[in-house]
Amino acid sequence: MNKSEFINAIAEKANQQRKEVETTLNAFWDVVMDTLSKGETITLTGIGSFGTKQRAERTGQNPKTKEKMTIPATTVPYFKAGSKLKEAVTKANE
Repeated sequence: MNKSEFINAIAEKANQQRKEVETTLNAFWDVVMDTLSKGETITLTGIGSFGTKQRAERTGQNPKTKEKMTIPATTVPYFKAGSKLKEAVTKANE
C-alpha cells in the first residue's frame, strides 16, 4: 500500500474527506520527524514506539572493490511494534 492508497483507506474508514486525512497524516509525520530529530521518543500505547539509536563507527567493505573503509557513527530512527499491533499481525497470519 502506498501513501495515496493509505490516505484513501483512512478517509473511507473514518468517513472523512481525503484532503483532511492527507493534511492530518502530513502533520503527524512532521511531528514524528521533529520529535525524533530532537532525540526524543514517541510512544503510542499498543501500537508502538518511534525513537532513535546511536550506531557506532565501524569498519565495512566496499562490495565492488573489496576495499576496507570506515563507516562513521550515526543516529538512525527505529520503530518498535507494540503489543496490540503484534497481536493483530499474529492473528492475521494464523
